[in-house]
Amino acid sequence: MQGQQADVLWRDGDIPVSARFDDPYFSLENGLAETRHVFLAGNDLPARFCDGFHIAELGFGTGLNLLASLAAWRAAKVNGRLHFTTFEAYPMSPEQMRRAQSAFPELSDIAAELSPHWQGGAQVITLPDLTFTLIEGDARQTLGAWSARADAWFLDGFSPAKNPELWQDDLLAEVARHTKAGGTAATYTAAGFVRRGLAAAGFIVTRQPGFGRKRHMTTAMKGTT
Repeated sequence: MQGQQADVLWRDGDIPVSARFDDPYFSLENGLAETRHVFLAGNDLPARFCDGFHIAELGFGTGLNLLASLAAWRAAKVNGRLHFTTFEAYPMSPEQMRRAQSAFPELSDIAAELSPHWQGGAQVITLPDLTFTLIEGDARQTLGAWSARADAWFLDGFSPAKNPELWQDDLLAEVARHTKAGGTAATYTAAGFVRRGLAAAGFIVTRQPGFGRKRHMTTAMKGTT
């Protein structure tokens, strides 16, 4: 199932906002710091990194989480390859991604390295230390057909109030089904129905301090049995 291209507005010239969901793609305070707090630390990364470690993500957006993950992987000097699979219904164009990523000069080297590979839509990028796959389309249809299981999930859809489709119980159950035993998930939201959905899917759910003005976020671990 093919998705549609993202409809992006630019606030203050540099901040990408989804016109479809009326929600910014990353924190207005510090998007990179939010990614590191919520998705990396929330999944106990980079401490858990090892050859073949597999991150999966709902909501690719600007690619910021990928850039931050690869930067953390390289900084940790992990031997081997990181696998990163992302599910996105409305991929940005390559030009939109490059513009959004330019907001993070700390990641400029990795952004420049990946820039020639962006083609928009579904794609695979293979580097010596990275296998990246973008699966285009509605995750409610595409995740069920995915054959792999992740060590860590980044649940990074737009706000549950504005993008409820990415937070439904059925989809969270598919996330759990595609998580290795002892695997984890993290998200910036602490919405009660999201936490209940993760718990119902078999995760042990914990509410953690959030980033910036968000008081709480959610981490989850799948049982080992």
